[in-house]
Amino acid sequence: MTDPERDRGPLPSVPKAGNDASGTSVPPTSGARDPEGTDPDAKPIRYRRADEDAETATDDVADGCGCGSCGCGDGASERADTAVAADGSGGAVNVGSDGSLGDVQFTEPSTEPTQDLSDNPAERVGVPDGVELDTPSYSIRSEMNDIETPDEKTWFMELDAAVIDDGRCIQCGTCVAACPSDSIGIGDDDLPELVKMCTGCSLCWDFCPRGGLRYERQWKITGGEDNVKGAGDPITEFSAKVGESWQRNAQDGGVVTSVLSHLLEAGEIDGALIATESDDEPWKAESFLATSHEEVVANAGSFYNQTMALGNLDLDRWEHKLPDKPAEEISLAMVGTPCEIEGIRALQDFEWDYQSQNAGVRAIDYTIALMCTKNFNYHRLIGEQLAEKRGITTDEIGKMDVLHGDMIVYDHEGEEILREDVTEFHDATLKGCDECADFTGFCADLTVGSVGSGDEYSSVIVRTERGMDAWELTAPDLDYHDLEDKSAVGKLQGWDKKKAFESLERPFDPDAPRFIEYTEHAENYGTTLNPHESDH
Repeated sequence: MTDPERDRGPLPSVPKAGNDASGTSVPPTSGARDPEGTDPDAKPIRYRRADEDAETATDDVADGCGCGSCGCGDGASERADTAVAADGSGGAVNVGSDGSLGDVQFTEPSTEPTQDLSDNPAERVGVPDGVELDTPSYSIRSEMNDIETPDEKTWFMELDAAVIDDGRCIQCGTCVAACPSDSIGIGDDDLPELVKMCTGCSLCWDFCPRGGLRYERQWKITGGEDNVKGAGDPITEFSAKVGESWQRNAQDGGVVTSVLSHLLEAGEIDGALIATESDDEPWKAESFLATSHEEVVANAGSFYNQTMALGNLDLDRWEHKLPDKPAEEISLAMVGTPCEIEGIRALQDFEWDYQSQNAGVRAIDYTIALMCTKNFNYHRLIGEQLAEKRGITTDEIGKMDVLHGDMIVYDHEGEEILREDVTEFHDATLKGCDECADFTGFCADLTVGSVGSGDEYSSVIVRTERGMDAWELTAPDLDYHDLEDKSAVGKLQGWDKKKAFESLERPFDPDAPRFIEYTEHAENYGTTLNPHESDH
């Protein structure tokens, strides 16, 4: 004898409860939770058998689509408790209340092109009317929690407000080298900018020569007690020049080029970080690692804008030019302005990890400072002052020099096409240079310039034992004698210091702590405290 209930078998088109070979699993029709524990969160599905209410089911099919899940037909309200959500929650998708499977419907893929991000990547699509979706400023932090930022934290946003936005950045790149999270890059305007989240470690502020680094204290730490008076207390001083044919393209006596070449040929260094001319913008300086005498000679001469040198110390960038040996064994020389030398010296004084720049910071073994009273913004000097105001294009310029207080421009034949008092170009200078009292590069191994020597000679100040080693390697190939006019160097150093005292808003104090707190700086310069908490 058969049991009519058992002969009916499973509900049509519905998988058995549990897992089948395909991995399909549905809750049991009894309404009980999954007995095998395969899905403890599964909700029961209650079905009505077709012959229990055939008339109702027939009416449903006649009046509606018959899917049983969309609420169609007269039985919509009755079946509302078994409707299936689009995401599958609440039961099996496309299964009617009578257990029948409805047609599967697919959303057709869009045939229209997606948004072209190359034209306007900032454009938002589908924004409801009246809704603003601008990214909130840093001040939203204060609305999210009640945690106060520790007083000792200084963020890049504070360096940005106090130095960069204020026009006082001298484009040395020290902040880039100091950042332990590689969060600071160099923007299209040749200024530091945040490229990813700032951690508030304070190092970019601490090592900025116009921010937290008390640069006159660094002179004393590097060169001793006598390094802050007059032109400092050097080991020795010379007027020198090279006698080789390539000197014509070099600045003054070509001593820097000769020193670097001898260091390379003697195996003392693996490369020298110098300036080269940009391929895209004539007479704009960029960092370049020279690894041969030929490369050093090819890039002889001076450019009157910064290269962000300390922002280009990542050895991976120069890997194709460096010998295959451990990074800690790489030795480099760096030629830079006094502020750049101050920055690298300060960084090297601390055994901290400066991320991608760290190996480069440690690799600098020789430093050569170029005498400097001011440097220039490339676009304002070349574009505005020379091209627009004086009609001198970059194609005409063969060499530039600042000599005896004049800005001099030569053509490609060595003839002067401009000589004017350098003060006429004041609008093109970097504002932060006004605060610098370091004309002679107190922190360098060697200082080289033109002041104190005659035409075609360079003035050389040897400041350290390492600088003396470099000089002794080079001297046999030089025409040199004692510095011709030491007083000229001292006088210009004194003038530079006087100008700095007039521009500095803080006390000049070589005996004070090396690092200046942001709050102290803000008191002296009137800088906004905690700009990151406003809409900066």
